[in-house]
Amino acid sequence: MGDGVVGERRQLINVAYRLLGSLAEAEDAVQEAYARWYALPPSRRDEIASPGAWLTTVTGRVCLDVLGSARARRERYVGAWLPDPLPGRAGRPHGTSGDPADQLVLDESVTMAFLVVLETMTPAERVAFVLHDVFRYPFAEVAAVLDRTPAACKQLAASARRRVRTGAPAPAGGQAETVRRVKEAWEAKDIAALVDLLDPAAVMTADGGGLAGAALRPVEGGPHIARYMAGIAEKAPGLELLERPVNGTPGLVARRAGTVLTVAAFDLAPDGRVARVWVIRNPEKLRVWAGDGAPSPR
Repeated sequence: MGDGVVGERRQLINVAYRLLGSLAEAEDAVQEAYARWYALPPSRRDEIASPGAWLTTVTGRVCLDVLGSARARRERYVGAWLPDPLPGRAGRPHGTSGDPADQLVLDESVTMAFLVVLETMTPAERVAFVLHDVFRYPFAEVAAVLDRTPAACKQLAASARRRVRTGAPAPAGGQAETVRRVKEAWEAKDIAALVDLLDPAAVMTADGGGLAGAALRPVEGGPHIARYMAGIAEKAPGLELLERPVNGTPGLVARRAGTVLTVAAFDLAPDGRVARVWVIRNPEKLRVWAGDGAPSPR
């Protein structure tokens, strides 16, 4: 029984990260679910037909509580709050270490664009949508997490789906090529080239958490973003830009002396120009990028 329960951890981490957008909070939620499981009397544990379903329900409820309190915490957060960026783990099979980032399946439900849309949902909408639409849990199981009827959960998921349709753009092809050109223009401090690569209505959002320099409000408009990026390059001699997957899509990592200082994720407009840039500089969110942000060569 014990081994089977431990084997649920990877699925629970995947659910919790999509619900919370924070690796540390996801890990804490899963640990709490396991603590509650092991606190049950053995006779009660033996009665539970599906420990995996029980752990998912408890993890979901813990995440729901965290999402409720996160609103207040994020209002006190310095500047914009963005989800934790995940490195690509090319060449390393999932689940080969205890690192929660290694347990995560990188698919379209963890792209920065998708996670940012999830942030616009109410906690109940987010739980209903992630559990049902992303992980295919039946509404009867979602109802147990939310303590609502299956019909009410179905309505919550439908309302969340509308937000996704209006908020999350369809993935555009050619992102790797666009990101490469952004990198080259950024390194050259070529403002004209950057403006050409950015949608005129592009928006850049930066998350420094008060622990690293970052624009406190979104920078709007291609020309403003281009000047901002060129300014960063001017002020940061010795900064090295690397093309790296961020949450499963092409992105950029900036490091100095082997330390990752910035991770940038991008979203493209239908014409292939950059529509959104998310810049994460809060060092607490970059711990999983320790070293150089490169996939292990092993």
